[in-house]
Amino acid sequence: MRVTHYTFAMRLVTALRALATFLLTFAMVATATRAQDSSWEHELAAWRTQHAADLQKPDGWLSLTGLEWLVPGDNAVGSAAENKIHLPASGPAHAVILHLEGMTVTLLPPPSGLPPGLLIDGKPAASQELRTGADTDKGNPRITVGTLNFYVVRRADRFALRIKDAKSPAMLGFHGLKWYPPDPALRLTAHWIPSAPPKTLTLATLIGTSYDRPVPGAAEFMLSGKTYKLEPVIEDNPPTKLFFILRDTTSTTTTYGACRFLYTALPPSGLDQPGELVLDFNHLENPPCAYTPYATCPLPPPGNRLPIPLPVGEQRYHE
Repeated sequence: MRVTHYTFAMRLVTALRALATFLLTFAMVATATRAQDSSWEHELAAWRTQHAADLQKPDGWLSLTGLEWLVPGDNAVGSAAENKIHLPASGPAHAVILHLEGMTVTLLPPPSGLPPGLLIDGKPAASQELRTGADTDKGNPRITVGTLNFYVVRRADRFALRIKDAKSPAMLGFHGLKWYPPDPALRLTAHWIPSAPPKTLTLATLIGTSYDRPVPGAAEFMLSGKTYKLEPVIEDNPPTKLFFILRDTTSTTTTYGACRFLYTALPPSGLDQPGELVLDFNHLENPPCAYTPYATCPLPPPGNRLPIPLPVGEQRYHE
C-alpha cells in the first residue's frame, strides 16, 4: 500500500510539474503574442498617420486641382481667361506656353516673358524640351511658382498638364481618413508563385487609357477555407515593392468603388523563386482618385476582383 501511495504521489508531482511547465510556456507564448500584436498595431497606426501626412504634403494628392489635356501646337498656361489651360487664381496671369508637336512637349515663354519666381526642378525656368515618362511621372520636370506645382504627364499617346496647389480647397478642407478597426486575422501568409514564363498585364484606367506592367508572379492565400490568388505588378526598375490593385465586395458599401491599393515588401526568397509573402490587408489604401477627380488611376484586373469582403484598411473618404 505504501508503494502504491508513493507511486501515486510521484505521479502527481510529475503531473503538477508538467502542468506548471505548460502554464509557464503558455504564459510566455501569450506574452510574446501580446507583445507582437502590440508592435504590429503600433506599426499600423504609424503607417496610417504617415499615409494621411503624405496626402497633405504641398504636392500630395489633396493638392491636385486640375488635369488639362494638351492640343497640338501652342497651349498657353496661366490664370488669365484667354489661356488655353487655366491655373488657379493665385497663379501668374501668363505663366508658360507648352508647345506639343508629335510626342514632344517644349516649354516656351509667353509674350510677356517667364514670370519672376517660376522654377523648373528648383532652378530658374528657361525654354526647354520637357521629358515625359510613358505612364509614369516620377522623373517629369516640376514647374513651380508660389503655391503651385504643375507638370506634363503622358497617358498612352496623350499629354496633359497636371496642376497642384498647396492651398487647394481639398487641402484646406481635409477632414481626416476613415479606417476599419485593425484585424490581425487579415494579416495572412501567402504562397508566392513566380511567373514562368515572364508575364505582362494590360491595366485599364479610369480615364479610358491603358498601359502595360510586368507581373512577376502571384500570391495565393486561404481565407475562410477557400483559396484565392492575387497578381501584383511592378512599378519600379529595379523593383522595390509589389503593387496590388484589387477590389472586394465592400466596394459596394463602405470602401471606394473602383479599387483599393496594397503595397507589400518583395518575397524574402526573391521574385523568381517560390516562397512566402505577407499580405496584410489592414494596409489597404484608397487610390488617388478617391480624393480628386483629376487622378488617372488604374483599375483592378479581372483576377484581382475578389468575391469576398475585406473589411479592413481604408474606407471611403467622401462618405
